[in-house]
Amino acid sequence: MPRTECMTSENPMTRTDRTVRVRRILWIVFALNLLVAAAKYLWGLFSGSTSMQADGIHSVFDSLGNVIALIGVAIASRPADASHPYGHSKFETYGSLLIGVLLLIAAINVGTTAIGNLIEGTSAAEVSATSFTVMVITLAINICVSIGEHRAGTHLSSEMLKADASHTLSDAFVSIGVIIGLAFVALGYPAADSIAALAVCLFILIAAAGVFKQGIDTLSDHSRIPTSEIEAIAERFEDIRDIHRIRTRGTESAIYCDLHILVDPDMSVKKAHSIADELADTIEKENPNICEVLVHIEPDTEEERRRGES
Repeated sequence: MPRTECMTSENPMTRTDRTVRVRRILWIVFALNLLVAAAKYLWGLFSGSTSMQADGIHSVFDSLGNVIALIGVAIASRPADASHPYGHSKFETYGSLLIGVLLLIAAINVGTTAIGNLIEGTSAAEVSATSFTVMVITLAINICVSIGEHRAGTHLSSEMLKADASHTLSDAFVSIGVIIGLAFVALGYPAADSIAALAVCLFILIAAAGVFKQGIDTLSDHSRIPTSEIEAIAERFEDIRDIHRIRTRGTESAIYCDLHILVDPDMSVKKAHSIADELADTIEKENPNICEVLVHIEPDTEEERRRGES
């Protein structure tokens, strides 16, 4: 029988507990992103720094990403129903892909503004100690938030948190580029502000690529667990003569597994079924993110072995 509540890989936590923790983290990150965005954009507007304004806009997109993440997690936490018999966990993946789209939009916004300023030869940035103070403080906040959110995403097997952490980390890269640009502006190179904004654009695109790859892996049913791990578990059962056609798919926090086992052709249905149940229970116990294991029982014959090799 499939489990109605999947666990996390490092903690015996139900999906409901996991959802509560993910939401709490997202709300905290949302508040911090709004604070960071306001500080950078308003001071960038006041000082005339294009790169600081671009950085602030990027932080606003971080906040929008948090809203999308909260909606995605809320939908993903719904139980399975007639329309979604495998549950709603992939909605978390859809949310992470939307965050990737926001990253692309942010990159376009930053890049076009920087290129326009370079072509026109305009730069009204006024660098002061306050500019560096604002950027360093917001950078420190971004780095701490990104590290904490990524660790939580790994611990809770949340694609959404890890995608959002990548979004936040891209903001940190943006801030580093802005700080470097401001330093060169202070040294008498005004074009450095726009050049730094272009470097920022590149880092945002790299972050977006990572988010898209993770989401596509899930939606394309990329294998989640090495077949060797499942085979190693099956080898402990003396009555299982062979195992093949091992497949896993799903999100990191809701994995589905199916496999075929070969048993003695003369074994009773009752015993074979008992072995299959025990194997499924063992696999689920050792891989807590697995929600369901479907074991197909086959007689150990030459025909079945040939089918397993094909």
